[in-house]
Amino acid sequence: MRKILFILAIATQIFAYTIINGDTEILRADESVAKKIVVNGKEGKWIKHPNKNSVMIALISSNYRAKDDIKVEIFDSEPIVFKLKDGDYKKEQITVAPGMSSPSKENQERIKKESEEAWKIYSKVGDEFLFDSKFEAPLNSFITSNFGNARLFNGSLKSYHSGTDYRAAIGTPIKAANSGVVVLAKNRYFAGNSIIIDHGAGIYSQYYHLSRIDKKVGDKVKKGEIIGLSGDSGRVSGPHLHFGIMVGGNSVEPLKFIQKINYSLFEAE
Repeated sequence: MRKILFILAIATQIFAYTIINGDTEILRADESVAKKIVVNGKEGKWIKHPNKNSVMIALISSNYRAKDDIKVEIFDSEPIVFKLKDGDYKKEQITVAPGMSSPSKENQERIKKESEEAWKIYSKVGDEFLFDSKFEAPLNSFITSNFGNARLFNGSLKSYHSGTDYRAAIGTPIKAANSGVVVLAKNRYFAGNSIIIDHGAGIYSQYYHLSRIDKKVGDKVKKGEIIGLSGDSGRVSGPHLHFGIMVGGNSVEPLKFIQKINYSLFEAE
């Protein structure tokens, strides 16, 4: 067990054996001990470090609505239990068009199909990282809404915020957070004009409410490449960019994810 290194950190602060709902923790191990891994009874995956051939990485993500601890079993090692900890998430009131708060039956069908399409994408966990350098925020702007906030649309609780919102006037260039492949580029009911990028290993970045989409499905993009322009499409109260990260089928706190993945892959010794 001592050979498994827990990279549960931002810089040098270590949070061992706990995980916040809607967060990510990262395991590093030498390839000689990175054997079969099982997470809550389902087989997980070790991914080869993008720059170090002898180092393997396992990503452990927690669902926002999770109620139970996460048990990680690695062959020939003692099980690891991540105790679930509730995040300090707040509530926010948002006023939107009535049809965005209570969609018609026809639009509910559209929403269902779009959701199923997205979850089919997120269920795929690639065998390698498609990037070899640090993640970066898609733009440098003021954050108007944080991940995890319970959202009351027109006074009714509808969802939690699955990403981070940046203030962005319509037409602001949006950059890819890292290299990868575009797996969705289309208009959707709630998310508006949307782009989703696959970064490999079950990591996906999301860019919603765009005014213009500059990429198509299958395009390979490099970190920092302009993929579209910000806007106010979909369910919004004003122009902004919604930036999200999915890891292993779970929406996770994007900025914490960026700090942790950058540290564990490119800064930790």
